[in-house]
Amino acid sequence: MMNRFFSLLISLVLFSFSVNGQDLYKVTADKLNVRETKDPSSKKIGFVPQDENVQVLDSTDAKYFKIKVTNGEGWVSKDFLQRISPEPVKQPQVQKVVVEQKTSKDNSKLFFISFIVLVMIALLYFIFKFLNSKILMAISTCIVLAVGYLSYLNFIVEKSVSGKYVSIGDGDYQSFEFKPANAVVIEDTYTDTLITTKYDVEGDMIKFKQQENTILLLIRDNNTLVGEGFTRGTFKKN
Repeated sequence: MMNRFFSLLISLVLFSFSVNGQDLYKVTADKLNVRETKDPSSKKIGFVPQDENVQVLDSTDAKYFKIKVTNGEGWVSKDFLQRISPEPVKQPQVQKVVVEQKTSKDNSKLFFISFIVLVMIALLYFIFKFLNSKILMAISTCIVLAVGYLSYLNFIVEKSVSGKYVSIGDGDYQSFEFKPANAVVIEDTYTDTLITTKYDVEGDMIKFKQQENTILLLIRDNNTLVGEGFTRGTFKKN
């Protein structure tokens, strides 16, 4: 009887160690899909929402982890899991020295606007001064104003994007959905996940980070974006 009691006690202790030994991770993607096997094309059996904690049962694979879910077990991309147990050792805080850097104000746009305005005024002056035909005067004035307006649209007005742009070919990214407050939702074809990040528009280029990669998209027009580098491809507004 005493031997059975000790055997049961040892079994319970070993079980508790095995449970505590499983690593706990937090989901960083908006919606992390869970698949039946490691294969990215295998059947989806569910998904885990952002900031949800999951137990990792198998972390031997370089790209995919096996996790425990409510309806069983499944495989997810390790790129969107952040380890939270065991707790990392807290490092002593080091006081940072902040050096204030004075940056000069960029006045290039102001100079460009001034130059365009001066050129238009000069052209209009010569048109009204030397052209005697009212028809030629009207046509020339319209041309000057049209050129000035196009310059304003292309070089002065900051471009913006909104809505969902979907890839029209094969690529690593299925779609980009641009939302208010400079937020973009990226649908990654390879990892089968949705990621939300911040983006910036610089001229005709859209720039944002996805993991360690910098994504560049060229604004061709209001309905078309062109991927640069490893995001090469064309994306049409949906």
